[in-house]
Amino acid sequence: MADGAGNNFDIVILGGGSGGYACALRAVQLGKSVALIEKGKLGGTCLHTGCIPTKALLHSAEVADAARESENFGVKASFEGIDMPQVNKYKDGVIERLYKGLQGLIKSGGITVVEGEGKLVDAKTVEVGGDRYTGTNVVLATGSVSRTLGLEIGGRVITSAEALTMSEVPEKVVIIGGSVIGVEFASVWKSFGADVTIIEGLPTLIPLEDPSLAKQLERAFRKRKIKFKTGVKFDSVKQTESGVTVTLEDGATIETDLVLVAVGRGPNSAGMGYEEAGITVDRGWVPTNERLATNVEGVFAVGDLVPGLQLAHRGFAHGIFVAEEIAGLKPQPVIDSGIPRVTYCDPEIASVGLTEPQARDKYGDDKVEIQDYSLGGNGKSQILATAGSVKLVREKDGPIVGVHMIGARYGEQVGEASLMVNWEAYPEDVAQFIHAHPTQNEALGEAALALAGKPLHSHA
Repeated sequence: MADGAGNNFDIVILGGGSGGYACALRAVQLGKSVALIEKGKLGGTCLHTGCIPTKALLHSAEVADAARESENFGVKASFEGIDMPQVNKYKDGVIERLYKGLQGLIKSGGITVVEGEGKLVDAKTVEVGGDRYTGTNVVLATGSVSRTLGLEIGGRVITSAEALTMSEVPEKVVIIGGSVIGVEFASVWKSFGADVTIIEGLPTLIPLEDPSLAKQLERAFRKRKIKFKTGVKFDSVKQTESGVTVTLEDGATIETDLVLVAVGRGPNSAGMGYEEAGITVDRGWVPTNERLATNVEGVFAVGDLVPGLQLAHRGFAHGIFVAEEIAGLKPQPVIDSGIPRVTYCDPEIASVGLTEPQARDKYGDDKVEIQDYSLGGNGKSQILATAGSVKLVREKDGPIVGVHMIGARYGEQVGEASLMVNWEAYPEDVAQFIHAHPTQNEALGEAALALAGKPLHSHA
């Protein structure tokens, strides 16, 4: 491995989240010297205030629901309430174990970790606390921050970061935003016993997903008594001594104990010297070409900083790609449409590729075939008492271009869906593989069988 001479390295990475640390680990494997600069904790948002802690809360929520509903399955159990300090202890334990593992990986990799807030001085130099670190290449991996729509965060108005450290369950909560973060927290708090209302300005919940999934999620949420108002925006949020009043643009008001602002995340780039170093910045985002190069030679950007899907695994893939690109391996570009997406509410939503409307826009209305397989015919879904569907979107007489799934545990099935779309599989290709019975996975095979013209357990 090449050694960093003093503060000179092959690669200087600004940000130690999913994109930054993946880039660092892959780069040292390829013999590059690396300085990794991080002002907080290695692992970034995903590990500490994002994916991992929220999914831990969702698992606690699943256990709560299992206790509540146990008699349906012939098990006498009782639900006595939520112990938030213990929930947080469990959640923090998961984070701590993963964090220790990551620290070990970074240390054994021989990566120089610099703790502190870094600022780009020029295209090859990052300054941290008065010290300068120079790289033949610089990778910008500073991630994203919660959007707040101009609302003042504090007291009873919070973002997802504060929601993860709460010591008690709110009685009533309004969630502004009905996309991934909003529906996940709605799912958790409802399972924990809160009265939940979601406000979403667009016409449906999860508006970026296939419309059929949105309809089924809304049906499931109604059944769970999670309230939501779509197609209307909030006008104002006013805190009082006893609660919060949310006023909507249509004049309606909602009195609540807590407001979660969950309207997505914006780029974390302000005050970091990007523009001064000549890098193009567009409304905070750092645009790149398909090879993740910025407009300045030798400077790359990865993860949430780059316009597109905001997913930890996209950041990982970007980081690995850039390390290999710098090493001259000419890797395949990371294409957003091929990245799997999971929303971990109950029921879970998992998808990859084009939605039906996107496919019709791309190929034409008469050039798209759809198969929507109901989980009513799936044995394991009946055992789990879940409803939902697996929808395949196909270019007519061509490959499967989109897979859209909803139902318990469907996040775990997105791997095969990703292979189907990214390897441009035909329904006939998938149908010939034997899917184990009874599994949730089997529904993917059944949908492919139906799309290939030989339905087995499908009801037209």
